[in-house]
Amino acid sequence: MARHRSIFSLVLVLLATFLISCSGPSVTVAPPTYTATQLERIQEYIPKIQAVRDRSDELKTLIKKQDWIDVDNFIHGPMTEARSSMTYIIPNLLPSAQPIARQKTRDLLNDLVKLDQAAVQSNTQLALSSYQEAMEDIDQFFQLLPDTNPQA
Repeated sequence: MARHRSIFSLVLVLLATFLISCSGPSVTVAPPTYTATQLERIQEYIPKIQAVRDRSDELKTLIKKQDWIDVDNFIHGPMTEARSSMTYIIPNLLPSAQPIARQKTRDLLNDLVKLDQAAVQSNTQLALSSYQEAMEDIDQFFQLLPDTNPQA
């Protein structure tokens, strides 16, 4: 009988240990947020991208006028600089947003290549289509960015 009590006691001790270890305090993990340094780095590159977005009508006008030399200059100048700025922003985004941002940057590059090819071929329709897709990629990239304006 004493042997049964010691086995029973051992089982109870093991059960209590197991239950206590499973019921530890739950730690809630805060959602990832941006650091001040990340926001500062992101804010540094946004104006360059926004400047190109603001000048998008200029590119559209050049395409409609079939001014292919200036279209080419716009693609290889401001648009390429905006793409570079997007690339510099990506490492400062939250890990969940980085793959989408990388894809949008690749999509923009593909659209710029199509736009460049359309300019070489003097194909206004393809150029306008590629232009529209490029602007959509930039807009979608902006949606991934945090609000860097301080709230009043």
